[in-house]
Amino acid sequence: MTAGRAARKKPGRPRLAIDPTLVEAMAFVGGSDREIADYFGCDRSTIAKRFSRILTKARAGQRVRLRQKQYEVAMAGNPTILIWLGKQMLGQADQSKVQIGDLDALTDQQLEALAAGRDVS
Repeated sequence: MTAGRAARKKPGRPRLAIDPTLVEAMAFVGGSDREIADYFGCDRSTIAKRFSRILTKARAGQRVRLRQKQYEVAMAGNPTILIWLGKQMLGQADQSKVQIGDLDALTDQQLEALAAGRDVS
């Protein structure tokens, strides 16, 4: 390569200066690629391509922090979050039991209606 070629600038637009620390902070609080790109005045793909690792790490940190807070609230005795976390993390579920009375007292027509999901009253 000649000295003249090395001194020439690359073709195309100049690279947009984007602060990676600000991208990370915005992603950590839930900013989407589109929102971050709009803030910096560039295309979403610019953010996604140039900051892929930063975005992934920040969003993972956000999820971990949210789980920590949920756990803290649950351990402080909040029954709603305790129930929700039990369902999400432990596979717990509400169980409904419906009593329909004595099946022996029902006629065949009533049993058929019940099986078909129709009202038997």
